[in-house]
Amino acid sequence: MATNKTTETSNSVTDFINAVENEAKRNDAFELVKIMQEVTGFEPKMWGASIIGFGSYHYKYDSGHEGDAPLAGFSPRKAATTVYFYLPEENREELLSQLGKHTSSKACIYIKKLADIDIEILKKIILRSMEYTQNLYPSK
Repeated sequence: MATNKTTETSNSVTDFINAVENEAKRNDAFELVKIMQEVTGFEPKMWGASIIGFGSYHYKYDSGHEGDAPLAGFSPRKAATTVYFYLPEENREELLSQLGKHTSSKACIYIKKLADIDIEILKKIILRSMEYTQNLYPSK
């Protein structure tokens, strides 16, 4: 069975963010750390080379594949900051429609600037995503 590429590391979150070239994106990343720390209650940790995660959970799929992943996380990528989330379909569009300027995929929200979105809605998304994930994959 394949091993996960994205695992928690001991690399410095601050060093990673300080290496982000774009100053505005770097400032947004530091602000997102504060927001996610407040909402999740967890300290930021590096997951793989480029994801900043908060908390963790263990998942096991019907296929037998299992591993650990952050409960909440983001990555300040060149094109946009990617926020990872996991929401049930019935809550998803309602919350995303209130977020502000962004694009999204099944499990990612892409944000150019934090100033373009409603931070309170982002906090709701993070909290509901964590709750949903913890209900799907409860700690043993």
